[in-house]
Amino acid sequence: MSNEDAKTMIKRKVKSHLPKDWLVELRIVYRLAMETINGIKRTGLMNIAIITTMAAILTIFGALFRSTLSVSAFAKEFGNVLEISAYLKQNSNNKQVISSVQSIEHVQRVSFIPKAKSWAKLKSELELADLENPLPDTLHIKVDKPENIPQVYEAVKKINGVEDLNYAKDVAKKMQVFNNVVSTMTLLVIVIIGFLTIAIIHNTIQFVIQLRKDEIEIMRLMGVSNWYIKTPLIAQGAIYGFIGAVISLMPLNAVQNGLLKVHEFFMIPSPLLATNIVVFVLFIVAIGFGALGSYLSVKKHLQV
Repeated sequence: MSNEDAKTMIKRKVKSHLPKDWLVELRIVYRLAMETINGIKRTGLMNIAIITTMAAILTIFGALFRSTLSVSAFAKEFGNVLEISAYLKQNSNNKQVISSVQSIEHVQRVSFIPKAKSWAKLKSELELADLENPLPDTLHIKVDKPENIPQVYEAVKKINGVEDLNYAKDVAKKMQVFNNVVSTMTLLVIVIIGFLTIAIIHNTIQFVIQLRKDEIEIMRLMGVSNWYIKTPLIAQGAIYGFIGAVISLMPLNAVQNGLLKVHEFFMIPSPLLATNIVVFVLFIVAIGFGALGSYLSVKKHLQV
């Protein structure tokens, strides 16, 4: 028996042990994959322009999204050091006041600073004369989140025994506004990226459809199912998005390293799993918008 005959017999034995449905499905997947690859080949040099443009757009999105996470981390960290200082009235029931403050929602911690301790510290720093202590007992109130400080401030203000309150109101507001601006910009960039990506993929798939117009018409006359014709075109758009996302990872790595140095300089920890989150969202956005652009083009220009 020759080698060719032996190979033929082995193939027959292997095929006889495989369920026929599996073979059919494998052939269909193979054909769809080949159609997708051929579609990319037909696009020619346009592939370079498409992928490069998508990579640039995704890089901008990834850099801004990663920066947003860092800005949020900075705002949260700075907000965490903000405390409300409550100055107590003379002869007030300090224990009762502390208990009332601790019962307020969003209050995380209450520290009591006796006026004697504050006065001793002030005298040591400023070398004051031996005067009567004019300072009140003070409570330092730590709030769970910066955005809850105004709410806690108003609640503490109503407690009997509290004479005055103080906190860095302007700083808290500016940090909150800055955080909101960056978040809004990120959402705006996502919308712009979505529009540009869909437009680019839409025009590309339209070009491929025109190149395959006669071939697609023949397949339709032969009774080929609609999904068989549509799937390779939609997959082509998703592949463009995937490749663009992969390329954008290189400049995004430089952005990541730069932000890590900023975090180290200010001794503020980087957001947990920030890089993984950015990469995951980047690929979802790239593949999703790429496939959506192809789908819209197929739906509009391919009446199947």
